[in-house]
Amino acid sequence: MKTETKPYNPALFIKTDEDIADYLNEAYLDEDPAVFLIALGDVAKIKGISNVAKLSGLNRESLYKVFSGKAQPRWSTVQGVMKALNIQVKAHPC
Repeated sequence: MKTETKPYNPALFIKTDEDIADYLNEAYLDEDPAVFLIALGDVAKIKGISNVAKLSGLNRESLYKVFSGKAQPRWSTVQGVMKALNIQVKAHPC
């Protein structure tokens, strides 16, 4: 008998700002930079794409394209989204 599986979406378990930080930190550590962008998109969806679009000055369609994992956005775009989400990246020694 075949085991049936369903896609796992960790974003469904994000409830607090600490959860958001942990989720984004783990995504940032992945070798593939698209993973971080997808995670950032998950957080933007949780917070509301329309709200993030308004706060970042980007339109919703552009945000969806950025978060698809297929685009390579400019750093200024990523920073604008992070600022809209009130997220900062800080380097720490390993």
